[in-house]
Amino acid sequence: MAGQIIPRGKNKYLVRVYLGEVNGKRKYHSKTIYGGKKAAEAYLTKILREKHTGIFLEPSKELLGAYLDGWMKSVVKQRVSGKTYKSYEQLINLYIKPELESVKLCQLAPEQIQQLYSKMIDRGLSPRTVRYTHTVLRNALQQAVKWGKIYRNPADLVKDDLPKQERKEMRAFTPEEAARFMEAIIYSPLKALFSLLLASGMRPGEALGLKWSDIDFKGKRVTVRRALVRIRGDRKTEKEKGWKLCEPKTAKSRRTIPIPADVINDLDDHRKAQAAQKLKAKPGTYDDQDFVFAGNNGEPLFERNVNHEFKAILKAAGLPDIRLYDLRHSCATLLLAAGENPKVVSERLGHASITLTLDTYSHVLPDMQQGASDKLQKILFGGKSGQ
Repeated sequence: MAGQIIPRGKNKYLVRVYLGEVNGKRKYHSKTIYGGKKAAEAYLTKILREKHTGIFLEPSKELLGAYLDGWMKSVVKQRVSGKTYKSYEQLINLYIKPELESVKLCQLAPEQIQQLYSKMIDRGLSPRTVRYTHTVLRNALQQAVKWGKIYRNPADLVKDDLPKQERKEMRAFTPEEAARFMEAIIYSPLKALFSLLLASGMRPGEALGLKWSDIDFKGKRVTVRRALVRIRGDRKTEKEKGWKLCEPKTAKSRRTIPIPADVINDLDDHRKAQAAQKLKAKPGTYDDQDFVFAGNNGEPLFERNVNHEFKAILKAAGLPDIRLYDLRHSCATLLLAAGENPKVVSERLGHASITLTLDTYSHVLPDMQQGASDKLQKILFGGKSGQ
């Protein structure tokens, strides 16, 4: 018999469904139903239907919190960069676990996920944070579907109810501001780093992970092979407890970037200054690890220290208060506004696709379209206006 309903007392029934043999032993799904016999019959019908359609799964006792820990270690750690892994971990620990950690994976309902997001919004968290949390949770649950732990992804049922993300206007230097910035960094000890970031479009972590073997002075090229990632210690003090070198963010992030001759000259001057610094260092105090941008002890620079110098320069020069990362955006914006092929810009930035580049820098496209129109005017009508 495929299924049985066995009385177990007043308004209490045991529903038993035969699932087949596992390792030579007969396996059953059993559940006690409290209520009338019709409730037991309805549950039996439901289980038999799910078994027939292939979507029935034996309910697991695994809790969501434990599942997420396992997913992070066995899947996420192998797929993403160290920095992205840290952001996933932070979202899970700060937002998901406090609300859903003790919920059984098989019992997680769309309503509970929606309540999580509502609470995040009530706390004043941005739509971007809520949507990013949803992406992480949805990806984790999708893996659970693939592993046969759940038969459908409950996060898919709330994706249409997510808060709309407000797109912030991208902040980048204008050509005039970029020129002023280059003048302002002349006497900075980090001049080579700042000029490299603006001219190459590299991510700060990629630049801080550079080694001298990555610089081709003769060919005027820099090769991105790795990125520096800081390892957070105490979350309350936000003190770093170390660093590590990771693979670049995407496969296309591993790239070789031609850079201007003046930037190569800045790097050469920086190399000479670093060599002099090594000679002055007391024996045993400088751990030479070949980093292009290193501190007094040879260790890679802290991005927060770089950012402190960067902000001081912006303030002194009366420039917009942008982020260090916005030097990357400035590089892309300046090139696109100057008419550079978006494909070339995409490769320079190490974007996964040109679509990402065009979506990110769509604000520059209208000017490019006007430039194309002006060129057509000249080609088709000899530059003469019809007005």
